[in-house]
Amino acid sequence: MPKWPAALATKALAAITFAVGAASPQPTYAQAAWPDRPLKLIVPYPAGGNADNTARLLATQLSSRLGQQVVVDNRPGGSGTIGAAAVAKAAPDGYTLLLDATAFTVNPSLLPKMPFDAAKDFAPISLVMQAPLLLVVPTASPLKSVADLTQAARAKPGHLTYASAGNGGAQHLAGELFKQGARVSITHIPYRGGAPALTDLIGGQVDLMFSATTASGPFVKGGKLRALAVTSPKRVEGWEQVPTVAESGLPGFQVSEWNGLFAPAGTPQPVLQRLEAETRAIVASPDVKKRFAELGVSGVGSSAQDFRAFLQSETTKWARVIRQSGIRTD
Repeated sequence: MPKWPAALATKALAAITFAVGAASPQPTYAQAAWPDRPLKLIVPYPAGGNADNTARLLATQLSSRLGQQVVVDNRPGGSGTIGAAAVAKAAPDGYTLLLDATAFTVNPSLLPKMPFDAAKDFAPISLVMQAPLLLVVPTASPLKSVADLTQAARAKPGHLTYASAGNGGAQHLAGELFKQGARVSITHIPYRGGAPALTDLIGGQVDLMFSATTASGPFVKGGKLRALAVTSPKRVEGWEQVPTVAESGLPGFQVSEWNGLFAPAGTPQPVLQRLEAETRAIVASPDVKKRFAELGVSGVGSSAQDFRAFLQSETTKWARVIRQSGIRTD
């Protein structure tokens, strides 16, 4: 076998090495050591609400599990679209996440123009928690049940009034869904926030309201409001004496305020899988279960697949309600 000159052999070896290197897969975010720096969790709502409480609880737990700090960044405005848009435009590297809420599935049908495509620009990770609403009336109200309410509404169409924290929110949509399901006419009275709405409800200026258990629950337990029903699919722990709307004559009725975790579309699958697994483990932990119970919400910790199906179902439901009721934003 002929021997190659030393210079020619060196060039041949270099060429082979280059060819093998070129054919090898290049490192990706998924293959790199993720995370190797702090993460940002954007909350498109003000501090102090359900979404902010959930985000801070989740961030603390994720920081411990991932070995990197997860910083909560509140960016309210635009009915939640400003903060969400920032995540949609962020690099899909696993370092910018979104903790969004019910408005995520409402805005596409409610707002005339969206700064992102909710169905395409995000990767759902997990449905973290849900909080049902209570259908409440003043304690002096003659209405003692959902049957009483529907009977009174049919007797005098448009005479009864229901309050909400503003047009297009979960409380407003719950009221419209109830009206459509019960086939009754009840007049909507929007307020600028849930607190003034509850104040007027307690005072008897309005007849009823759908309000989160976290907001109206203390007034029910304090004897200032009466709960006629809860909007969850089954009775809620701690409120076992309150029937569901579904069992009170409107089968299938279900409304909840929820919080879920998202990443920008295109985030590497191994990163998404790690975030999903960690989130589900966090929600299932005894300490977090206890904290959620103290906040009056229910931890879920769903799979990404189930969360995506939930988002599609909610978006379709609210699109129908908004279309049929003609809801418009302020």
